Amino acid sequence: MHEYYSIGELTREFGVTTRTLRYYEDQGLIVPMRRGRTRLYTELDRHRLQQIFRAKRLNFSLAEIASLLTVTTAPLDEAIKVENVLHDIKEKREDLKQMRRDIDESLHELERIEEICFERLAERDVNR
Repeated sequence: MHEYYSIGELTREFGVTTRTLRYYEDQGLIVPMRRGRTRLYTELDRHRLQQIFRAKRLNFSLAEIASLLTVTTAPLDEAIKVENVLHDIKEKREDLKQMRRDIDESLHELERIEEICFERLAERDVNR
C-alpha cells in the first residue's frame, strides 16, 4: 500500500485522463495534497475515486456523488440535508433495483437469441 499516489499512477489504475482527476478536484470530490506543483493523492483519495467511478457506472450524477461523499465525511448536524440525502438514496436504490431487473431480463433475452443462433447453425450444417 502506498503512502501517496501520483496523478499518473491513478490515471493508469482507473483508465482516466489527468484532466478527469483535475476536474474532480475542481468539483471538490477529491482533495490531493500539494508539494509544489505536484499533486499527492492519499489512500482516502484513491478510495473516493473508486466510489466515484462505481457510482458513475451506475448513472449517478456528479451532484449525487458529491452529496453522498459529503454525508459520509461531514458532521451530521444538518438534519434537513441528511433527510434529503436519505430520500435521494431511497430513489437511487429503487432505480438500481429496476436496472438490475432490466439487466437480468436482457441477459435472459440474449441467452434465448444465442440458443436460436446455435439451432440455426446446427440446421445449416445438417442441410449441407
